[in-house]
Amino acid sequence: MTPAHAPSPSVAAMASRLTRLPGIEAVALGGSRARGTHRPDSDWDLGVYYRGAPDLDALTALASDVQGAPAEVAGPGGWGPWVNGGAWLTVDGVAVDWILRDLDRVESVWSDCREGRYEVGIQPGHPLGFWSPCYVGEVALGRVLEDPRGDLASLQEAVRPYPEPLRRALTGAVWEADFSVASARKSAPSGDTLHVSLCLARAFGVLAQALHAHHRVWCLNEKGALASAAALPGTPADFAARVSEALRGLDSAAVETAAGVVRDVRAVLDRGAPADGQDGVHPDG
Repeated sequence: MTPAHAPSPSVAAMASRLTRLPGIEAVALGGSRARGTHRPDSDWDLGVYYRGAPDLDALTALASDVQGAPAEVAGPGGWGPWVNGGAWLTVDGVAVDWILRDLDRVESVWSDCREGRYEVGIQPGHPLGFWSPCYVGEVALGRVLEDPRGDLASLQEAVRPYPEPLRRALTGAVWEADFSVASARKSAPSGDTLHVSLCLARAFGVLAQALHAHHRVWCLNEKGALASAAALPGTPADFAARVSEALRGLDSAAVETAAGVVRDVRAVLDRGAPADGQDGVHPDG
């Protein structure tokens, strides 16, 4: 692990202590710190991978100890059906987030991805839904800190090549962007800005997922997805600007701008998949 990606001593010690708790299999560093694109004040995002039922009492005791103050740990389902739970801590004046991940479920999602299957679930904090391939992308892009049994490292090696069936499924789903824009077109004349905004946001989210998949790059969530998609090779040069224009307008003209964006992205996708060489790595990382 390069110095830019290395955890602080306190985070490294925390990861080691986590994997000594019952049920905790591995800990991985995620987010901007895993990619080396962080700021000095960026959060430390730790994926805490478990099997079975994690010992919440032990996790809470450890969280309180490392924070130096009482802490709460949300168990599986406490933060919704896809973000399994975790804790928001402050350690040495810096935010440290624990995100619980059920390793058996992650492996099951990986099996689905290899067959071109995915889900989009309702999840607080994910306004466009939680796209199940995120689980796999987190493993592919993360930095394993502690993994006594080697299960997470083995999975990471397996998921690095982006699965072609998933690429085809996500790019093939771009029809939904057309459908969403058509729905917005019906609502715009009446000034139903809530419906128009939701339809257009959904359309652009689908396009962002499709563009990432087209280049075999994992897209983890909506945050930063527009800029990330705009930076991919072959994306229309004014993609981000036109998306922003449409989302500001929310009128009939905005809907037609969105329709043009969908057409242009479809043209990119119709040119066929680029040469396989990125192995799911984000341009920033």
